[in-house]
Amino acid sequence: MPRWWLPLDARPRPHIPPTESSSLKTRTITVYTTPGCVQCTPTKRWLDKKHIPYREVDITLPEHEADAKAIKELGFTQAPVVIVSTGDPETDLMWSGFHPDNLTKYAHSTEQAA
Repeated sequence: MPRWWLPLDARPRPHIPPTESSSLKTRTITVYTTPGCVQCTPTKRWLDKKHIPYREVDITLPEHEADAKAIKELGFTQAPVVIVSTGDPETDLMWSGFHPDNLTKYAHSTEQAA
């Protein structure tokens, strides 16, 4: 069976700090970056402009080697990889590259929950 057929919770996952609940207010965003990444800058700038907190992880650093491996095993080949985590792998959102449409969906849903 191909790896991409595995349920999300069975796939290797980068380390994302757990949240206390899966409500929209407790979603966490992790942006996995590399130095000189062209699409990382607008992704982080967009989040900063909207005052949305996120955690940045440079996957080229030795201490993030396991995260880099998990990102590759999930099939991502370019940075940034953005993971919006609710603490439940079934509802986590993830994509690669700068996608303001996905970022807007996330910002809109958290504004409604506030």
